Parts: sequence; C-alpha cells; structure tokens
Amino acid sequence: MIPVMEFRQFSEQQPAFRVLKPWWDVFTDYLSVVMLMIGVFGCTLQVMQDKIICLPQRVLPPPENTSEVEVKSLLHLQPNISAAPREMTGLKTDLDLQQYSFINQMCYEKALHWYAKYFPYLVLIHTLIFMVCSNFWFKFPGSSSKIEHFISMLGKCFDSPWTTRALSEVSGENPEEKDKKSITLRSNITVSPGEGSLEKTQSLRSIPEKIVVDKPSASVLDKKEGEQAKALFEKVKKFRLHVEEGDILYLMYVRQTVFKVFKFLLIIAYNSSLVNKVRNRVHCVVEIQDMTGYTNFECNHTMAHLFSKLSYCYLCLVAVYGLTSLYTSYWLFYRSLKEYSFEYVRQETGINDIPDVKNDFAFMLHMIDQYDPLYSKRFAVFLSEVSENKLKQLNLNHEWTAEKLRQRLQTNSNNRLELQLFMLPGLPDTVFELTELQSLKLEIINNVTILASISQLENLQELSLYQCSLKLHTTATSFLKENLKVLRVKFDDNRELPNWMYGLRNLEELYLTGSLCPDASKNIVLESLRDMKCLKTLSLKSNLTKIPQSIVDVSSHLLRLYFHNDGTKLVMLNNLKKMTNLIELELVRCDLERIPHAIFSLTNLQELDLKENNLRSIEEIISFQHLRKLTCLKLWYNSIMYIPEHIKKLGSLERLYFCHNKIEVLPSHLFLCNKLRYLDLSNNDIRFIPPEIGVLQSLQYFSVVCNKIENLPDELFFCKKLKILKLGKNSLSILSPKVSYLALLTYLDLKCNHFEVLPQELGCCHALKRSGLIVEETLFETLPSDVRDQMNAE
Repeated sequence: MIPVMEFRQFSEQQPAFRVLKPWWDVFTDYLSVVMLMIGVFGCTLQVMQDKIICLPQRVLPPPENTSEVEVKSLLHLQPNISAAPREMTGLKTDLDLQQYSFINQMCYEKALHWYAKYFPYLVLIHTLIFMVCSNFWFKFPGSSSKIEHFISMLGKCFDSPWTTRALSEVSGENPEEKDKKSITLRSNITVSPGEGSLEKTQSLRSIPEKIVVDKPSASVLDKKEGEQAKALFEKVKKFRLHVEEGDILYLMYVRQTVFKVFKFLLIIAYNSSLVNKVRNRVHCVVEIQDMTGYTNFECNHTMAHLFSKLSYCYLCLVAVYGLTSLYTSYWLFYRSLKEYSFEYVRQETGINDIPDVKNDFAFMLHMIDQYDPLYSKRFAVFLSEVSENKLKQLNLNHEWTAEKLRQRLQTNSNNRLELQLFMLPGLPDTVFELTELQSLKLEIINNVTILASISQLENLQELSLYQCSLKLHTTATSFLKENLKVLRVKFDDNRELPNWMYGLRNLEELYLTGSLCPDASKNIVLESLRDMKCLKTLSLKSNLTKIPQSIVDVSSHLLRLYFHNDGTKLVMLNNLKKMTNLIELELVRCDLERIPHAIFSLTNLQELDLKENNLRSIEEIISFQHLRKLTCLKLWYNSIMYIPEHIKKLGSLERLYFCHNKIEVLPSHLFLCNKLRYLDLSNNDIRFIPPEIGVLQSLQYFSVVCNKIENLPDELFFCKKLKILKLGKNSLSILSPKVSYLALLTYLDLKCNHFEVLPQELGCCHALKRSGLIVEETLFETLPSDVRDQMNAE
C-alpha cells in the first residue's frame, strides 16, 4: 500500500510558511489530505480486490435492431411466458476455469463503465492538482524568493529585543508621561469584568504585550543586539523598495484560487453526471460463442457498492472545498489587498510615522493578519523612522562613550576646548556628559537632536553646524539663548536656518555660509536680528545682491562685518554708512569695480579687505585719509595696474596687501607711509624697487615674489627690522653683502633666481637658520663651511 507521506512533496515543505496560510488554506489542506486518502484507499482496493464475476445468459439473442431496453426486458420475463430457450453448444476444452477468467477480464475491460474503473485514479489526480495549486505560489521562483526573504525577516523582527523595547516606549519623549499612561492602562485592565468595557481601553490585541513590556526592568540592548536590529532596518527598507514594485504574489495567489474554483466546478459537473454509472450488475456481450457456447453474460462488479459510497463522499468533500475557494475569491476581490494601512498599529503603539504599504508587501501583511495580527504589529516597528532613529541613537551611544569623546577634545583657534564630530548618524547623548566642553562642532550629521541635558554643559560657548538638520528641546533652546557666544552655520538653503537662532540674545559672533537668496527678486533673506543685542561679529558667505535689512537692525553695535559673495555683484551699499562702529570690513568676491563711497564714512574702521573683486583703478583711495584709524588695507587678488600718489596720505597704514594684481611700477610716494610693518607686492609685474624703500624703518615683512626684479636697492637693507624677506621667482643675480645689516632676519626666500654665489655676509644674520633660508642646495653649498655650520645649528 502506498503511504500518504510520500505525497508531502506536493504540499508545503517549510513550516515557517504557515504564517502566510490563512484558515481557508489550512482547512482545504486538510480536505485535500482526506480526499487523498480516499484516492489512495480506492486505488489500493482496485489493485488488490476489484474484479468482475460473469455468468452466461441462456436466452435467444435479440434481433439486430432490438434496443438494449428490449434486451433487458427479455431478461426479466415472467415464468408463464412461453419462450423456449435453446440449448447452447460449444467447444469442449476441459478448461472451464480459464475460460471464465478470460470472460471476466474481457467484460471488465469492455463492458464496465470507465468511471467505475478509473474513479480512484481520478480522485488521486484531482487531489494532487488541488495540493499543487494550494502551494504553487510557495514554489514558483518569482514569488518563493520574496516569500522566503519576508518570512526570514518577519521572524527576526518578531523575536528582536528592539521590537519589545520600541513597543514599550509609547509615543512621547517625556518618561513621566509614559509612566502615567502605563499606570492608567494597568488600572483599566485590573477592573472587574462587569465594570468598564472594551471600548474604554485600547485594542485587546495590544494589551497583553504592553503588560509584559511596561515593566520597570525594561530591556536594554547590548551592542551586538543593537547592530543586529540596525541591520534589520536596512534589510526591511531594501526589501520594501523591491517588493512594492510589483504584485506577482497577489497575481499568483489569485490565479491559483481561480483555477481551484474552475476545477471544482468541472469536477462537480462531470462527477455528478457519471456517479450513477457505478453499478453492481453489468451486461456483457462477448463474441466467444464458438468456445463457450454463449455470447451474452450477466456480470457482478464486486466493488461497485463501496466505490459508489466513496464517490458520493468525494463529491461532498469537493463541494466543501469549492465553497471555501469561492469564499477565498470573494475575499480576494472584495477587499483592497494591494494596500495595507497601519492605522490601528499607529493608534495602539503611538508610533505615528509607520508608513502604509502597497502591492505584494501589502498582500503578505493581509495574509499574516489572518494568521495573527501581532506579527504585522511587531513588524511595523521596523518600518518606522522614529524607531530607527531611536535605535541609531542607542547604537551611537554604545559606540561613542564619554571616554572616547573626551579623547577627541582639542583646543581651537579661539583657545576653546572643542569637540568635532563628522558624518555620524546622529549626536551621541554622551556628548552632554563632557562638562568641560566649550565648543561643539558638528559636520554633515543628520537627525541631530539636542536634548534638555545640554544644560549640563555649563562651559559651552561655541556651536558650529555644518550641513546638519537640528532639532532642539525647549529647555535646550533656553539654555543656548543664555549661554551661546559663537554660532557657525553652513547650509544649502535658507529654509535650513534654525529659527531659534534669531533669539540668541547673548550671541556675540554669527557666521552664516550658504545660499540665502536663490531668487534675486526676493527681499527677505533673513529674519530680523534685532534681538541679538550683544552681536559684535557677523559673517555672511552667500550670494546677496544687497545688504539685508536684518543686518541694518544690528548696525549700531556691530564691530566686524564679513561679506563673501561668491562672485555675485553686490550693489546698494549705502546701508554701510549706518555701521559707524565697524572696525573690520571684508567685501570679498563682490564684483566691485570701484571702492564703495559708503566705506569712507566708517571713521572707526581699522581693517578693510577688498579681496577678489574687479578693481582696476583705486583713485578713490584719497578718501581713506579721513579714516584716521585705518591700519590694514587689503587690495589683493584684483586687476589694479598702478598705485596712485594719493597713497602717501594714508599715514596710519601698518599693513598693505597689493599681491596678485597687475602693477608694473612702484611709486616712490608709496614709501611715505612710514608706519608700514607689512608690505606684500608679490605676483605682479614689478621690475624696479625705488630706493625710497629705505624710509620704511618699521618694515618687518616684505614680499616681492613672482615679479621681474633684476636688482635690489641697497636702501632695502637699511630696513633693519626686517624679519621676513621674500625675493623668490625674480631675475636677481647678485645679493648685496649689505644683507648683513638685517640682524633680525629669520626668513629669506631666494629660490628661482639667477644667483651663482651667496655672500658670506649672510653669516652675520644670526637669527637666520637653514630652515628659514629658502634656496637651492647647490647655491647653499657656495657659502663658507663655518656659515653653513652656523645655519645648520639649531
């Protein structure tokens, strides 16, 4: 006998797939097993016992045109009918047993209806087809791979410790509120059944879980569990993008269901019409009269009664199977299975950002709900960005401990103890344990959340945000308003500017870098800064076309203003006149063709930087004589071709930058600015240095690198306070021995000239060492050995 277990290959092989088998699939699977047993039982009986027993019929053969009904009537003639049967004669072979065995076989094959013979095999074939149809979507390559991945992730998400922890933390950042909710929930659950109703409590599906997870001993993830949960979030995210693209699972299930309904109708149709063909008595006509003497035989089908009962039983099972398939079809087409809403999960868990899904993802979740809605609820945790961010924060805290962060502390240019964090998934909460921190610099970090615990950083004065999306707790905002002194923000869009920035009443320095005004027609680029009563320094690196009104609001107490305009032309600078207290002004890359007249009203100005503009003429420089406090003038990286004589009236200048211009001639009047300590004339077309340079007795830095100078005046070496002298990349061939007058010289650049030998008088420059002498090695070897040894000595 064939064991039923041999047919397991036609059904589900992986027990894990049971979560995708709703009750109707389980029910029809059991029906299939029963039908399979009927088929196997019938086949076994047919092989081992099914037979037909025939006896000869001694009657006159009916005429050729007599119908079968008339033949049957003849078989049942009453005794009183006078019909004389004739004696049959045949060949005597003394093999009667073999003859009638042969008759039985012939009649079984010829006279017995095919349905009575093959009924068990039909049951077996139909049942196997039903079993294949029920599980075909688990076997089809295009759908089975998605199902396997989904089941694998579903099990891991269900068992993940993070799922329990996330569901225990109902929405709301205040732990006290969560505790109150938990207490209220427990009180509602412990009331007697007669009091209260289900409507007053939350959904029954979520209550058991919350009782378990809302215990004081909340689960705490270790580092390994956190990393596993993080990997699950990534898998779910990628799987969702892949599965939501199509609906092959839905179509496969619909097709196999429709096929089962069609097959059910087919089976019912032909079986109900043929089931009455299973009879006990069978009339058989065999042309074997010459051997046995008989042609007509009356036969008995021994298994007809049992097969008839089995066929009716089978029809009942198929009918139940078909009705179940019809219900499945109704469920498939009546409900929108290509969309799945987590609305009830959002309400029960408080995780409000769980997205609704579609296509195959939605269909599998609908199928899981038929098994147990708890699966989709726990799986939904891994679709939430809020939950993912909490997990990232937890992993971040594991990775970046307070001790590790403390090792990264450095002193910045403002002499503050600074912590710099770059490209992290978030801000570790352990940062707020560094009470000694004075400056916090965050670069390219998304989802930065500054909690109320920042108030522990009592020494924090400086905050730098470079392309960071920031969220602040209310208490954190109040703390920053009172304590923050320096704020640096780099952004891509002015909408990314934090709104709390405008309320920093104690802020002293503000540095903004980014596109403030993408559309030149818009006038509003910044909100008012008037609440910043202590603001002294403002830096804007943007693409403004005019000075915003928000800057004018703080003009009365602003001391330093830096504009870096990225090549966009800055016009309408009249508002600068209101900034009478400015001591430093930078207008860099503003496409200025002339020096703005508004600058001449800034009587307190000490430093002016007009770098990388389009200045060709600086005749307006005469007006700088009214700026009595101007000590530093930077006109570098322009297109200036000559220096006007009016430069001599800037008697207060100490630092002058003319590098990277197109100057060919140095006027002698330039050196009447006798307070100059720093003079940079590098990268021009200068050929000659006037001897009047000797007037600059305070000169400490002088650079003419990258010019066309062929000779140096001896008066240059009368500037005895020179410490840095840069003469590289010129056409010099001789260095005067009077270089020995420069006793304070520490840096001398002579590289890329035409020198053949260096004067030994360099040995008198006792402050000059080999590291400060920039010259070819072969030229350095021309110095006497004692001079070389002196320079090499540290």
